[in-house]
Amino acid sequence: MPNQDPVDAVDARLLLALSRAPRATISALAAETGLSRNTVQSRVSRLEERGVLGSFERRVDPRALGYPLRALMTVQVTQSLLGPVAAELRAIPEVLEVAGISGPADLFVQVVARDTDDLYRIAGQVLAIPGVERTDTALVMRDLVDHRLTPLLERRAYP
Repeated sequence: MPNQDPVDAVDARLLLALSRAPRATISALAAETGLSRNTVQSRVSRLEERGVLGSFERRVDPRALGYPLRALMTVQVTQSLLGPVAAELRAIPEVLEVAGISGPADLFVQVVARDTDDLYRIAGQVLAIPGVERTDTALVMRDLVDHRLTPLLERRAYP
């Protein structure tokens, strides 16, 4: 679990610069933000250590790997088996992320598939996990607002 110390305005400016140019060097970030190279290096290292900077994987489009379909599943689970169910879900390569949620379902699962037959297979795998009581699956038809943090970073960087 990442350290949840708040990101200050300087860190937010660095994160904005990285979001615009993810492969920027420390020197380029220093030039863009007006900070010294040592300050940028230190802060970027701390952001990585704290888990503020996530994995590179999030930037890879599953469609490029042959998975053009994306679906969102809600999963109802026997509460005492939540941990083992999560471990089983982690073992399915097409499961991109799992979130524990409140409400009638227990988990929100994002999956990718090669086609509808593949999605049917994946849904069957999920249903076969001991402790899974019920699933509901919705196919993502279109992304209307992509994952984003820029508005929040701008609010923090320039209050």
